[in-house]
Amino acid sequence: MRPMLETVPAASRVSALCVACCRQFVRAIRSNASTRWRIAAAGVFAGVGCMLASAGAVADASGGDPNLAQARQLTDQFARSLKQELKTALKKGGAANAIEACHLKAPDIATDLSDASRWEVRRTSLKVRNLEDAPDKWEAAVLERFEKQNAAGADDDEMEYSEIVAGKNGGRVFRYMKAITTQRICLKCHGEKIDAGVRKQLDSLYPFDQATGFTEDDLRGAFSLSKRVE
Repeated sequence: MRPMLETVPAASRVSALCVACCRQFVRAIRSNASTRWRIAAAGVFAGVGCMLASAGAVADASGGDPNLAQARQLTDQFARSLKQELKTALKKGGAANAIEACHLKAPDIATDLSDASRWEVRRTSLKVRNLEDAPDKWEAAVLERFEKQNAAGADDDEMEYSEIVAGKNGGRVFRYMKAITTQRICLKCHGEKIDAGVRKQLDSLYPFDQATGFTEDDLRGAFSLSKRVE
């Protein structure tokens, strides 16, 4: 017998889950209306909760796989949030300011999405800026796959990969990666010619930086998401 949730129409599931998320948001505000971080956290919970509910409604576009739909939704949220932070930082203080924003904001965005969704959300690359983002064996193999696809002229949307693998401590883990190609906005900090002031700041924040020398449309790295499945 299928779980009860699967017998409910997608639109009904979305409505029910979104209502539940909004209730959580209201409870958080009432519990301590003067505490700003509680309200912010509740907002993230509600936003991601509704996003994941929407993923269930569009699962048909992912071959009916809700895990793939959720991974795509989270990746899109991560990409849009980080891009907005970088654009704002560039307008305010140029490339040096964008480096600082990426250094501080990118980990926060990943952590917030991970905490709210119960997925592990991160970025990785074959040429990392932060050693903590170095790929594991599975991620490295997928990145090599993306490199070949990109060299063959694949569209960005084609460069994604998902698989259920054995977990380190037993069980099964759904893993997903989506390629990140180098955009023009990235070249000021990741390109072949980097301003001396920007280079100085990079050396200060990332003493083991490998993430330079890119040109537009090169594979920069990938979003990497994982979640335990029963």
